[in-house]
Amino acid sequence: MKKLACLLLLLCLAGLGGAAAAESYPVKSIRIVVPFPAGGTTDILARFVAKYLGDELGVTTVVENRAGASGTIGSDAVAKSEPDGSVLLLTATHHVINPSLYRKLPYDTRKDFSPVAEVASAANALIVTKDFPAHSVQELIAMAKQSPGKYSFGSTGIGGANHLSGELFKQMAGIDIVHIPYKGAAPAMNDLIGGHIPIMFDALTTVIPAAQGGVIRVLAVTTLTRAPALPDVPTLDESGLKGFESIGWFGLYMPQAHDNPAYQQLVAAMARILAKPETKEKFATLSVEPGTLTGAAFGAFVDSEIAKWHDVVRTANVPLE
Repeated sequence: MKKLACLLLLLCLAGLGGAAAAESYPVKSIRIVVPFPAGGTTDILARFVAKYLGDELGVTTVVENRAGASGTIGSDAVAKSEPDGSVLLLTATHHVINPSLYRKLPYDTRKDFSPVAEVASAANALIVTKDFPAHSVQELIAMAKQSPGKYSFGSTGIGGANHLSGELFKQMAGIDIVHIPYKGAAPAMNDLIGGHIPIMFDALTTVIPAAQGGVIRVLAVTTLTRAPALPDVPTLDESGLKGFESIGWFGLYMPQAHDNPAYQQLVAAMARILAKPETKEKFATLSVEPGTLTGAAFGAFVDSEIAKWHDVVRTANVPLE
């Protein structure tokens, strides 16, 4: 009987300890700002993170969409918030490209945010019209070198991730193909399918259905390893452009916290969330992979991406806004 009483006491103490741990997060609620409209991949990921982060930390979470100016409006609101863990930013690759595209941002991307975790990454692909003569990256490069300026590639707009993927491709391949910007992914893809433009870089989310439908062809993916969804498609690195990597990725940030307790708890919580099997299963439906970088490692990656895209933008002479 005495042993049973001791066991019950220990169980009660353990329960109290778990409750105390859940309550130890500095605030009772978290607002995750998404600087893009509702319904996109960034927004869907944010709602997943909100649910699981709320469960991990024992807090209420909400997602707020504050779209505009290529993500800078929502990002600025977060940069100017208190670093107490109550306001977070979940955004896409634009975050590291914008410092090179804008003459002046209302915040300093490196100094005004604490990178928490790489939430997810997504391969892009180099695609061509179904009747395009080249059937490999090397054939495409050879054609472009033989006829400089003859071929064009479409994108979702100047400075977007798929535009800069094309510019990086041009620079590494040493070719001259003309950039045709569109107002969004759908019109660009429609013109590719219609044969009005021959080449494009786009996310696997839209590439895979089009490829399965036989209306486009995929020459390569932009990751360093082959995409699980397209195991027979080579990477650009395999195709002769050694080191080529241009991935779309999504990150979670908080206002500059200088490694305070809230930041440490968020990093630990995100590491647990991203390691869950259900996270991988959920993300697979969006054609993305869970991120692998948290805390300082993710911060170093963010800095390297800012430097990388700065060089690409400058070399391509992309006009600044």
